[in-house]
Amino acid sequence: MSEENLFSPDEERLIDEAFQHLIDCYLQTKHRKKVDIITKAFQFARKAHNGVRRHSGEPYIMHPLAVAQIVCSEIGLGSTSICSALLHDVVEDTDYTTDDIKNVFGPKIAQIVDGLTKIAGGIFGEKASAQAENFKKLLLTMNDDIRVILIKIADRLHNMRTLDSMLPRKQYKIAGETLYLYAPLAYRLGLNKIKSELEDLSFQYEHPVEFKEIQEKLSFSREELNNIYQNFTAPILESLDRLGLNYNMNGRIKSPYSIWKKMNKNGLTFEEVYDILAVRIVFEPSAPEKELSECFDIYLALTQIYKSHPDRLRDWVTHPKANGYQALHVTLMSNTGQWVEVQIRSTRMDDIAEQGIAAHWKYKNAISYEEDESELGRWLETIKEILEDPQPDSMDFLDTIKLNLYSSEIFIFTPKGELRTMPQGSTVLDFAFTIHTYLGTNCIGAKVNHKLEAINYELKSGDQVEVLTSKNQKISPEWLDFATTAKARGRIKQLLRKEERSNQKFGEAIFHEWLEKEELETDSDKMERICALHGFQKREELMIALGQKKIILGDAERNIIKGENSSWYKRFWSSFSSSSKDKQDKKADQTGATASVDVKKTLIINDVDMHKYTFADCCNPVPGDPVLGFADEEGHITIHKRKCEVANRMKASKGNRILTVEWQIENSLFPVTIYIKGLDSIGTLGKVTEVISQKMNVNMNKLVIESKEGLFEGTISIMVHSLSDVETIQKGLKKIPNITTVVRKEE
Repeated sequence: MSEENLFSPDEERLIDEAFQHLIDCYLQTKHRKKVDIITKAFQFARKAHNGVRRHSGEPYIMHPLAVAQIVCSEIGLGSTSICSALLHDVVEDTDYTTDDIKNVFGPKIAQIVDGLTKIAGGIFGEKASAQAENFKKLLLTMNDDIRVILIKIADRLHNMRTLDSMLPRKQYKIAGETLYLYAPLAYRLGLNKIKSELEDLSFQYEHPVEFKEIQEKLSFSREELNNIYQNFTAPILESLDRLGLNYNMNGRIKSPYSIWKKMNKNGLTFEEVYDILAVRIVFEPSAPEKELSECFDIYLALTQIYKSHPDRLRDWVTHPKANGYQALHVTLMSNTGQWVEVQIRSTRMDDIAEQGIAAHWKYKNAISYEEDESELGRWLETIKEILEDPQPDSMDFLDTIKLNLYSSEIFIFTPKGELRTMPQGSTVLDFAFTIHTYLGTNCIGAKVNHKLEAINYELKSGDQVEVLTSKNQKISPEWLDFATTAKARGRIKQLLRKEERSNQKFGEAIFHEWLEKEELETDSDKMERICALHGFQKREELMIALGQKKIILGDAERNIIKGENSSWYKRFWSSFSSSSKDKQDKKADQTGATASVDVKKTLIINDVDMHKYTFADCCNPVPGDPVLGFADEEGHITIHKRKCEVANRMKASKGNRILTVEWQIENSLFPVTIYIKGLDSIGTLGKVTEVISQKMNVNMNKLVIESKEGLFEGTISIMVHSLSDVETIQKGLKKIPNITTVVRKEE
């Protein structure tokens, strides 16, 4: 490779300045000062990437420099990780090999670079199955060296920060997979600041209009929030000063993504989100052993000034989250009638909250280090259990990972008083499998707080659970409907596959015995006809049904094999074949699509062609909604709202099939369901129908209202032309006295 620099003098100066900034930041850390090896890695990477540019046009070396800067300053890792970050694209993008890295920088850096190379190009490949396999590789690297995954998160963060140079469909794909998996992964590793930034950046690219609106409203309300903060904290400052603590206090504004998520979930306007402001108190303990007691001293001091919300105390000090997060959260009523959340942390807890698992290495002798390590160890064991499933469906695999990455925790007690941490939404069946596979397999229910409950009962934090079993209990596919944890779902699937194999083997034996008895021989064509007779596509399905004794072999099968097709069978086969063909022809006519859809072009949906596309039932998009399309293997296109959770899953696995979509529809009608809730009073229902039918002149298809204990709630199904119709109707309904909630339902 030529030694000549292929960049301009200004670009070379920018590269040198970026590297010097990295070294300056590194020298301010408490790590051992190994500047020589970092400089060596930088020069190696600079030479390897010489002349190469990113999509934005800047020299490529600026990317590994930026990733190394994040690794150093924002995650807090040392020289080995910084070197690995500088070299992370060298093996993938240049002629250098892992052996070259090993010879120059040693086995540890080579191992980390090799781990990063194996998962290079993004987790998400062209095929869903390959993508799931690549994500497995990423998770498996955690067992070898957790730094691989931390550097990969830093790599994704910089890619998100520079996403504006990509095409819109690529932005949707990268933002979607970031929100679906990388942000939860950062959360689980305790990188809360990075997790929030990844969410906000994804939000910015997926929903630019909503992002800008919330940003503008935050800037307008900043002065008001600052006044609330000053008034609220003044008496707290006096009280904490009297305690003689070494502390600092600051305000935290809720992130745009968190605000938007809460607005969507609860049908709120920006002004109705009450917890935009939070206060954080970070103190230096007078001694390590006094850390926990001083946390609660601060809490008691606060409750003497303001009244606390009885249901909003979160004690993650004595029960840390699975990612090691520790803090005491209390919500207090201010003198101006607003609820304000206060977070209380020690400096150690704050470091772990900001830098996650990397901060653990700074506190190896801290009193709760072992406890935090065991929590992380248990989570890694959960990941291993997911990976042990030999043939997972790619989307099931991703969903299971997502659930275990991002779920909130609840605390469950065994009959002996032992504490178990479970994901929120866990059922009795999940808990049984957590204790032991035998308990899960034979579970018939449980005593929850000494009261009998079914296996699908959803547990709540603080429940004491005694699992009840029976040897006669049999596992069934329905269990997958209410098992949520990776361990439970993985074991159930394994047991169901084992049972299927057993039934298939038994079915094969029954079939061969019947053939011998009837002195018959069969071939693939006849087997296909027998399968069709019973509505099966594969021979394996037929054999499983035989093994389960759901079907009995008789005259119909005998006639097929002998070729003595009776007239009824000929009619059946003819109608089966023609109906299948009709369905295929009809589908082709309806879709008007082929497998050769050009995903690079923007799809225009107009009144004439809209019948060619499917509008997803999971989110019911209407003209005006920000949407995107997904093309399946046959070229059929489904339209989803961009914020749809199903669409997020597909972005994370089938991002190469995304189409950008524009609406050009004026006259067509679309179904929308609106949820309403409020105080039950005479005349309210009449006003609702008046707003919709008379004032808006909109067709109302269905109205379901239920009244109970002075409150009512219900749904209204209507047909609209566009999003503006929906928004106008919502505004009209909100003006009706006694109606407290008006939300558009996604399904």
